[in-house]
Amino acid sequence: MNRIYSMTGFASSRSEADAAVGFSLAIKSVNHRFLDLHLRLPSYCDGLEIQVRRVLKESLKRGHIEVTLQVERKASAQIQLNQDLLGAYVGAFSRAVDLYDLPNQPDLNTLLRIPGVMTMEGSVGIEGIPELDQAVMAAMPALIEKLNEARAQEGAVLAGELRASMKRLEGFAGEMAMLRNGVREAQFERLKSRLSELTHGFAVTEERLLSEAAVLAEKSDIEEEIVRLRTHIDRFVAMLDEGGELGKRTDFLLQELNREANTMLSKTSAASGENSLRITELGLEIKAEIEKAREQVQNLE
Repeated sequence: MNRIYSMTGFASSRSEADAAVGFSLAIKSVNHRFLDLHLRLPSYCDGLEIQVRRVLKESLKRGHIEVTLQVERKASAQIQLNQDLLGAYVGAFSRAVDLYDLPNQPDLNTLLRIPGVMTMEGSVGIEGIPELDQAVMAAMPALIEKLNEARAQEGAVLAGELRASMKRLEGFAGEMAMLRNGVREAQFERLKSRLSELTHGFAVTEERLLSEAAVLAEKSDIEEEIVRLRTHIDRFVAMLDEGGELGKRTDFLLQELNREANTMLSKTSAASGENSLRITELGLEIKAEIEKAREQVQNLE
């Protein structure tokens, strides 16, 4: 059996490109109709982005995938003070004090936050480290495997819930099958009586009345729908046993199940009697169960 994957998962890792540069990778997946890749990489990683996209397309089939790469210098890197720029700001502050006769003194914390006053030695050259691309690509397979492990665990839970839904649907179909014969007989008698009333005063043989009533009762019978419902349920369970990419296929099958439920409700809507009312209740329960299953299926790859 192939593994069943949910489209929901998360994984992260930290590693190093060299002695001075480290990085963290995070990948998050949520449900989507197709494979939708969103990469958040530094601006100087255009070449790396192409490689990451290729690996993701080879490993994942569906889902909204977000990959975030954060590159950071180690704390041992040298901090540089731009004395000329800082002096220019202090000089401008002093001239403003003299010009407007202000008593305030410049705040050092504020001055040091001015862009360009303090820089990290070599921070501009991170994009020039060829080891960064290599290190990130080396970390991707393990990260994707970690993501798939989380998605597989979630997929197993979803598969268990879907199996339980199919079991409940099979129970509803079985009860419908037992009630069906009584409903058909009641419909036959009711239609026979109604036809007799409508043809009162006209020369219509008993045989003709029975024939017309039988035709109408047959049209309102739900035997074929129950058979198809059970067939779809068996196919659904078989697909869960096979595993693999099930999202779109199981969603289509649930649409077919819903169609059979709608047909059964349509055929029995005008029927009367305790059995008929119970069949209507079962039809509504089937539709509600199918809707719950569809919510689960939306998360399958």
